[in-house]
Amino acid sequence: MDSANLKQRLTTPDQSTSEHEIKTKKDKRMIMAKRGLRSLIIAVSFPLSINLLSIYISSSFSSSNHNNKIMFGSKKPFWFPPLWALHLICPASSFLMGLSAWMVWADGGFHRNPTALLLYLLQLLFTVLWDPVVFGVGATSFGLMLCFGIFGSMFGCMLVFGKVNSVTRDLIKPCLAWIAFLFIVNLKLLFI
Repeated sequence: MDSANLKQRLTTPDQSTSEHEIKTKKDKRMIMAKRGLRSLIIAVSFPLSINLLSIYISSSFSSSNHNNKIMFGSKKPFWFPPLWALHLICPASSFLMGLSAWMVWADGGFHRNPTALLLYLLQLLFTVLWDPVVFGVGATSFGLMLCFGIFGSMFGCMLVFGKVNSVTRDLIKPCLAWIAFLFIVNLKLLFI
């Protein structure tokens, strides 16, 4: 055995790496963290802002809508949420979907499986259209079809996103419950 030639591993930074290399490693980590934070902000704020714009558009031309008279009148069932609650929880759902999409993107899921991106964009489109269609135009039957589309695309997102990152599956479950409740509200609006 040649144990006489063995050397002890040096762990001090002066002997193994220079100070400049350590600073550049710290700088690289900081740059990566800033880039990740920037992409997270974009991924969450984009669907959130589009959803808020959709709510604003639907509320700006919905004064004479039959559905709004039901939502503000005495004909609505006791379990109907107030309109402000609907408009508060829909952006929260968009926030969760944006966060889960960012987590999938960060793990490279959109590059490996382009279906995930297609399902997410389809869900985003249906979500943005639902509020103006139901509360702006008053087309509850078309809104019911949009609810089916939102639920189907979210369920697909849950399956595809869950293969990439299991946490995203849990983030999407409350969104699915919310869309199921919106489907029931929309169905009740159709028959009132």
